[in-house]
Amino acid sequence: MPKISNKGVKMPQSPIRKLVPFAEDAKKRGVKVYHLNIGQPDIETPQVALDAVKNAAIHVLSYARSEGSEVYREKLVNYYKQHQINITANDIVVTTGGSEALLFTIGAITDYGDEIIIPEPFYANYNGFATANGVKVKPIISSIDNGFALPDITEFEKAITDKTKAIIICNPGNPTGYLYTKEEIQKLKEIVLKHDIFLIADEVYREFVYDGAVHYSVMQEEDLAQHAILIDSVSKRYSMCGARIGCVVSKNKALISTVIKYAQARLSPPTYALIASEAALETPQSYFTNVLDEYTDRRNILIESLQQIEGVKVSKPKGAFYCIAELPIKNSDHFAQWILEKFNDHKETVMVAPASGFYSTEGSGKNQVRIAYVLKKEDLVRSVEILKAALMVYKQEFS
Repeated sequence: MPKISNKGVKMPQSPIRKLVPFAEDAKKRGVKVYHLNIGQPDIETPQVALDAVKNAAIHVLSYARSEGSEVYREKLVNYYKQHQINITANDIVVTTGGSEALLFTIGAITDYGDEIIIPEPFYANYNGFATANGVKVKPIISSIDNGFALPDITEFEKAITDKTKAIIICNPGNPTGYLYTKEEIQKLKEIVLKHDIFLIADEVYREFVYDGAVHYSVMQEEDLAQHAILIDSVSKRYSMCGARIGCVVSKNKALISTVIKYAQARLSPPTYALIASEAALETPQSYFTNVLDEYTDRRNILIESLQQIEGVKVSKPKGAFYCIAELPIKNSDHFAQWILEKFNDHKETVMVAPASGFYSTEGSGKNQVRIAYVLKKEDLVRSVEILKAALMVYKQEFS
């Protein structure tokens, strides 16, 4: 019988999606499932984007340009300028989602056996993207006790070898909600310049920052022109996860020309999604103001509710729409499956993402879960009530 590749065998399961069959079974039993496990916003997509697709007078659905249309990229230049990021259209390659942007970027800068350093916990698919490219992740653990702030820079120094090609950060962070400060970005700048490696910043949650904080991009550091790579996406910004449009942004011409070769090999991003994404750039500021107000309220309600459960530790996110909660349990993978399979409160239960899948260090995050506050406020309150009840039963059964 033919064998699967080693990298295929090592490809990690998604901690976000692997429990879907158990959630579906619960629904078949008549149990309502509150989905706290996945960052699928319930905020409506801007109407201007939906109308653009609906009204598109297309008679032949043809290929788009591999790097994205010049018109769209020029409009992106104007968008980034509003965020103090000064680039040209030639610094952008449009991709099929932020995931493809990361795959192309890692493929463009690494060879088999190279290494990438990532503060953990981190977006679970970074593990998958690295595995697909034959690259080793070297994690630098951060702590819930200080809100998952940037670990001491000396820890990065210790991890760097002649195989190190990049440091990846997610800013604001998925799954932690941490927002890196300008000073932290500058500390990373010093180390990547010293060792002549890349700094990749996944900034897809740029618009989601709270309490008057301001997002600071790696692209704002002029000294990083040849070292900074920005990963972006329309998915969360415009509640357009299904559009699958993202981009790679860098002033490093060799990097961009290499990413374009990857883009040409997959031919083009989807045409209708490009139409929607271009139109979405016309979304009025009032949309983002309302969305930010809504997520601020959701965050506050969720965190306050979680903090009232005995034994639960949670830090207040500064950005994105996730938090990591430490629960009074030993194995969140077991708990997350149990709460779907064996528990319900008045025919209702919750689905969470075990946090171990957001770590690369073996054994880390076993008592943590990631919670996405993408539900309306009353559903978040009810979800925490269910979680509290479930923890009481679970501790009695498995203490």
